[in-house]
Amino acid sequence: MFSRMPQSFYNNERREKMRKIQEKIKKFIATNNLKHKPEMHMLDLVSEVGEISKELLKMTDYGNRSIKFNEEISLELGDALFSLIALANSLNVDLETALDMVLKKYEKRLAKGSASSEND
Repeated sequence: MFSRMPQSFYNNERREKMRKIQEKIKKFIATNNLKHKPEMHMLDLVSEVGEISKELLKMTDYGNRSIKFNEEISLELGDALFSLIALANSLNVDLETALDMVLKKYEKRLAKGSASSEND
């Protein structure tokens, strides 16, 4: 679908979606009195990433079997995404710009043979 559209259209559409997502979280946080300092949002994000780890361990019976999907992982990933966006908003970070920057960084690394940071 997007392959027929000009690259500039896709980027503008993607930017608008990300802006709307960040705005949606900003409004939710304001409405529900959940605004905190960035440090608190960071602690929340770390906590949520820990919950993702716990679910992955449960999904593999602590590494004893192949991953068996569990609906809880979707909720934990959603919690982490919410926390990441809340942190970005608290720091006034445009996530679309940040994503573009990191993709360019990985492209440069891959051009040198690996996505590893040793290629910076």
